[in-house]
Amino acid sequence: MARILAGVVASLALLKTCAADFASYNASEYSIAKAGLLANIGTNGAKPGIVIASPSTSNPNYLYTWTRDSSLVFKLLIDQYTQGRDTSTLQYITDFVTAEGVLQGVSNPSGNVDETAFTGAWGRPQRDGPALRATAMITLGNYLISKGNTSYPTNTLWPKIQIDLDFVSQNWNNTGFDLWEEIDGSSFFTIAVQHRSMREGAAFATKQGDTTRATSYTNSGNALLCFLQSFWSSSSSALIANTNVNDGRSGLDINTILGVIHTFDPAAGPDATTFQPGSDKALLNHYTTVNSFRGSLYSINSGIAAGSAVNLGRYKEDVYFNGNPWYLATLAAAEQLYDALYQWNAAGTISVTSTSLPFFTQLVPSTTVGNYASSSTTYATLVSAVTTYADGFVTLAQKYTPSGGQLSEQYDKAAGTQLSAVKLTWSFASAITAFDAKSKFVPASWGAKGLTATCTTVAVTFKEVATTVLGENIYIVGSISQLANWDTDNAILLSSASYPTWSVTINIPASITFQYKYIRIDNGVVTWESDPNRSLTTPTSGTYTENDTWR
Repeated sequence: MARILAGVVASLALLKTCAADFASYNASEYSIAKAGLLANIGTNGAKPGIVIASPSTSNPNYLYTWTRDSSLVFKLLIDQYTQGRDTSTLQYITDFVTAEGVLQGVSNPSGNVDETAFTGAWGRPQRDGPALRATAMITLGNYLISKGNTSYPTNTLWPKIQIDLDFVSQNWNNTGFDLWEEIDGSSFFTIAVQHRSMREGAAFATKQGDTTRATSYTNSGNALLCFLQSFWSSSSSALIANTNVNDGRSGLDINTILGVIHTFDPAAGPDATTFQPGSDKALLNHYTTVNSFRGSLYSINSGIAAGSAVNLGRYKEDVYFNGNPWYLATLAAAEQLYDALYQWNAAGTISVTSTSLPFFTQLVPSTTVGNYASSSTTYATLVSAVTTYADGFVTLAQKYTPSGGQLSEQYDKAAGTQLSAVKLTWSFASAITAFDAKSKFVPASWGAKGLTATCTTVAVTFKEVATTVLGENIYIVGSISQLANWDTDNAILLSSASYPTWSVTINIPASITFQYKYIRIDNGVVTWESDPNRSLTTPTSGTYTENDTWR
């Protein structure tokens, strides 16, 4: 008995030491990350208010600015300012507003830190930046209005905000490059942040007395929310990161977890329609995406048990710098779970559905489907398990953070040493937002509560003229779930009733753009028609017929 008691005491002492170490890292790294982030604003030749991605000038050269990164950084600073947690950054914030106003008038603005046009080769267009920038400025504007300051929001912010929101409203249905600037298609992250910008943009336009824009943004928001649903794949148990492109990837990408945390609304509850962090679909996506990095993909993950945190990269097929974990990816996984814990606490319950069950059973195998009130033992058990799991991702980031606390872009998948750009601003920001989420500092609501996706569909008839041999059939696949997400095993068969014209009618969401191709299948052998992919934008309502010929 004495030996058992001694073991218990030792275990408790170890837990206490680990908890103290975890808290110490959070506190020290928070300060280092904040200092590193601010040191990358308006420095190294950058104009005031311009965020540099990294001071690194070789292997790789990241001495550039991106609207996406800049807006995420300043959304963080604006949140802290409006919450009264750091009012010392006001000059940085006003410089950002001024600088972004200049960049709005520059062709290809993401790139040069001196506010001149970037003329080099890069993945363009990138359509997430305007939405994120509008969100940051709207957050500031709403706060100032609540404090009685209507002049700056109306005269300085609103002219810039409406430029970005008009762009989103008019261009959301066009493809563009994803947040990694690699895939030209429709990105979950982009569509999610665009949807958010339309909702809060409509409310802000109403405050400015612009009912015409408010209506336009609301209509775009409705269409975006409908389109957002198409990224969910029940067969993959995940959100597919990129559609409208056949990129040969699994679709599992930290893109989706980043989209979830950057559209977190603390007032919405664990709502699945907007893929809130604590919702069943967001949790299953977390489970599936994280598990795609388990095993031997990264040596530093080998031997880590199921149900424990692992180091995460962008996507498992990544070859950039030979494919490694990223700090912002590992920390994003923690942040989603901290946000989920906040939502469950606010709701006073955890709802375990058949969709979210795999997420919970990996942590607590005895979990069953049900609603568990905060007063229940099961609720307490699940909260404890999820908290430990979330903390595990931060602990991994801690393990591979050097003693000086600086955060690069990546760390080596075998040795854990830092790689790629040094002192990456987004890495610093991801640490801060994860720590804030752990401490239950949450952003303002953006209006996600109670939203429903009422999706109008259009009956699209595809007709393909193609001659075939006996036993050969014509099928269609494409970039949306209604067309099997390019999966030839689930391709849709066309009817040969009017041979040589093959046809099929499929209900597809209105006002969306997608890509597709016809294929021949003969005894299991698939033959694709020639490139390029076909593209179609559905009308707003009614029916539509597309007439094609095999090529």
